[in-house]
Amino acid sequence: MNNDPTAQFKQAKEYFQNNEYSLAYPVFKNLQQPEYGTTLMDATIREQIKFYIIVCELHLKNEGAANKAIEFVSLETNASLVQMMSFYLAEYFFEQKNYTDALTYYQKAGIDNLSNNQISTLKFHMAYAYFTLQKFKEAKSLFDVIRQIKTDLNYIDANYYYGFICFYDKNYATALQAFTIVEKDRTYKNIVPFYIAEIYYFQGNYDKSLLYAEAALLSGNQYYELPLKQLIGHLYFDKKNYARASHYLEAYINATPTPNREDVYELSYCYYAVGNYQQSIPGFKQLGGKEDSLAQNSMYLLADAYLKTGQKANARNAFLFCATNNVNPTQKQVSLFNYAKLSYELGYFDIAQRELENFINNYPSSPYIQEAKEIEVSVLANTSNYKDALLLFESLPARSESVKKIYPRILYGRAVELLNDQHTHEADALLTRILQVPYNETQLPYAYFWKGEIAYRNGNIDQAIQYDNAYLKNPVVLGEVNQVNAHYNLGYALLKKELYNEALANFQQVAKNISYNPTPIQLDAYIRSGDCYFMNRNYKQALFIYDKVIDMNTRGADYALYQKAIIAGAYNKNSEKISLLQSLVKQYPHSDFANEANFEIANTYMASENFSAAIPYLQSILQNNDAAAIWPKVFLKLGVCTFNLNENNQALQQFTQLVSHYPNSPESDEAIEYIRNIFLENHQPDAFVAFMKQNGKPVSYSEEDSLTFRSAQLAYNAGNFTSALKGYTNYLAKFSDGQYNIEANYFTAEIYLANKDPQKAFAYYAAVAAKAPNIYAERSVLQCARIAYFDKKNYTTAATYYQQLKSIATQQETKLEAMRGLLRCQYKLQQWKDAVANAQDILEEKGAAEDDRMMANMIVAKNFQADSALTDAANAYQQVIKLGKSEFSAEAQYRIAQILYLQNQLPAAEKAAFEVIKKYGSYDYWVTDSYLLLGDIYFKENDLFNAEATFKSVAENATIEALKNEAVQKLALVQAAKNKSSKINQ
Repeated sequence: MNNDPTAQFKQAKEYFQNNEYSLAYPVFKNLQQPEYGTTLMDATIREQIKFYIIVCELHLKNEGAANKAIEFVSLETNASLVQMMSFYLAEYFFEQKNYTDALTYYQKAGIDNLSNNQISTLKFHMAYAYFTLQKFKEAKSLFDVIRQIKTDLNYIDANYYYGFICFYDKNYATALQAFTIVEKDRTYKNIVPFYIAEIYYFQGNYDKSLLYAEAALLSGNQYYELPLKQLIGHLYFDKKNYARASHYLEAYINATPTPNREDVYELSYCYYAVGNYQQSIPGFKQLGGKEDSLAQNSMYLLADAYLKTGQKANARNAFLFCATNNVNPTQKQVSLFNYAKLSYELGYFDIAQRELENFINNYPSSPYIQEAKEIEVSVLANTSNYKDALLLFESLPARSESVKKIYPRILYGRAVELLNDQHTHEADALLTRILQVPYNETQLPYAYFWKGEIAYRNGNIDQAIQYDNAYLKNPVVLGEVNQVNAHYNLGYALLKKELYNEALANFQQVAKNISYNPTPIQLDAYIRSGDCYFMNRNYKQALFIYDKVIDMNTRGADYALYQKAIIAGAYNKNSEKISLLQSLVKQYPHSDFANEANFEIANTYMASENFSAAIPYLQSILQNNDAAAIWPKVFLKLGVCTFNLNENNQALQQFTQLVSHYPNSPESDEAIEYIRNIFLENHQPDAFVAFMKQNGKPVSYSEEDSLTFRSAQLAYNAGNFTSALKGYTNYLAKFSDGQYNIEANYFTAEIYLANKDPQKAFAYYAAVAAKAPNIYAERSVLQCARIAYFDKKNYTTAATYYQQLKSIATQQETKLEAMRGLLRCQYKLQQWKDAVANAQDILEEKGAAEDDRMMANMIVAKNFQADSALTDAANAYQQVIKLGKSEFSAEAQYRIAQILYLQNQLPAAEKAAFEVIKKYGSYDYWVTDSYLLLGDIYFKENDLFNAEATFKSVAENATIEALKNEAVQKLALVQAAKNKSSKINQ
């Protein structure tokens, strides 16, 4: 190496100027050695060496070079070297992409000490740094200077960036000019075409934009290939060339993770416009949920696409979404109408009714108003929602003949619902209306049948006979309405009127003879035929029937055996009679007639004055708590037997039991004479007086007591109930424990009940019921139970009285009502396990009505469901549905759907839920709950579109607050799931 420092300095500078920094750097570094200090004493040269060393280090990316350069700029005084160092330091930062610091030092560098190339580089790099930092205004002026010098090395690049900034500023003409300069350049030929095509589009030169874009795409390797396809798709869409548009939009969307809503809409519309409706549906489905025109129009077109592909249910929900959007009033109106129309066509009669009514009220001038009204009439004609149908019909200001023709059917449907729900009074009123209105020919026989049934239940026997005969003149058959049941009911009515021949004729229409597998009605009618023969003293025919029933050993055989014994007694064959009755007790120890048989045996022995033989049978009755209703009679008979056997102490014991435990019974009064005779025979008159006083029966009743009561009773018998009520009240106030206390309470209750004041009647009936048994106890307990249930809604109290009634009832019909009432109380109190036994008893009762059987099966089903025996529960619910239409069957159908859902049988659950909506429109709670269940099913199936529509409908329209709130919560969950799964850029 040449040791001449001057020569070395010169050589190093040549390296530097030739950009050979790795060669220059060690030479410059060497010149800083101490031995060269005397030769290179000039401070300027030493400063230059330092400058070159730092610049070389910047170029060589040596560690700490930037800090040295910063220090140099800050501390050195040579302006030219400081400006040059600032330039090199700025370039260093530029290469490091530290554009902020680069700009700081470019500004310090200035241009006075830079070469032309360096000046060009500085300006371009400054412009690029501003551009990268999105300071487009500062960048634009610098690019503008460079882009105008064609000889500048950065001429092409400057035009590109200048064009981009102008494009960003929407200065499309200038941008196009700049982009045109660079469009053929190898660097930009695959980038710029997109911007040029966009500029033509924004300038409204759509044909040129399309031509240019397609040519660019055809040339291949375009950086903006997807945006070009998007643009071409838009251009063809605007030209209504939907087939071509779909080709490009489809390619764009399929390759884009989160396409815009507008792009998805255009592609879906393209499919729709060319008749590819099924393919348009997925895109339109994703565009709902916002309150804008795109969402509303998408739902409108989606609905039409569903209609064109035969998917009415989905179309209905799409119309719902469109109708809840207020941007386009016309589309809203049309969608509301179509939503109502499709609701009707699909069997959503409750919603159809509501929406049609709203539509008619809100759009009285709509071009669809006439069709809406016609559909509303059709809803009335075809719906099972008789309750709302009746209200709507009666609210019509004018009624056409066509609507009048539907009226009897509505009346009958609603009457049957009321019957099944135990509202017989209201049902009877509607059935009466059927008899009075025109166009009633079809419903008339049904009305006659049910009016006969209601009249019999209410004890109006003459009316029952009248209506049953009217039905049988022109009979029709539908479920429980049939000739067999009519003859059966008529037979019982005639039997109560003691018209035995006529009753026999009707019972024989049901069962003149029976096989060994009769229905309960056939068996009972056959036995009643025997009773008719019996009452007509045609014992031979009666015996034939009773013997056949006994031989079959079927239900009723115990009764037949009892009747056979009575006939033997009629023939004075007392030994045979007693033998038959004894066999009844032995064969059927749990029979309702076992106690009657023992009592009749005792009576037979007593009639022949064989009092000692009678006593064991009477004592047997006292061992049976089920016979408590006849214990007063038994105690009286036992007293009479022992009295006649001269066992006065035993007799007095029996009579004392009677008087002390049953002081208000007729038998108690009858026993007094025997008691008097016993005491008198024993010469104990004072003891008799004390006995009577002790048992609340003083020997001398107050004359005032008797006169006060008789005064009130005379008014009652004369029909002067106001005076009678005043008299009874006065009597009870004066004689709270009077001789006629039971009678006064009873008739007071009857007056209040006749005056339709059951609340006041209750206390007086309760007073009579508390002193059971007595001749008014059975009816009083029955009325207490009815009032507690229907008027007080106190089901616990009602249950207590129904339970009491069941134990004291002497008539089978009353006992059946007691069982029925008790069951209803247990149902209301949700005492499923306690109610099961009672329910099973009712299901076995031959006289149980369909509504009784419905509730009984409901209780059995609910008990199964509570025990998670879902299959058994579903079977029991099916039994409810088979028995007819009522709120019970509405709930039963819902429960079946619910069980299927729990068993994950979703298609079957959906079908079952729809059954509730279509068939049980009168029962709003179960219909609304079924909609919620449908939403749950759709959600579980991940059908978010229909789940959202279903919950949205309930949330906006439900009238039951609890279900409305449940729908709101579930709607929020579905919408959250929908937003999470959406791929569209919202």
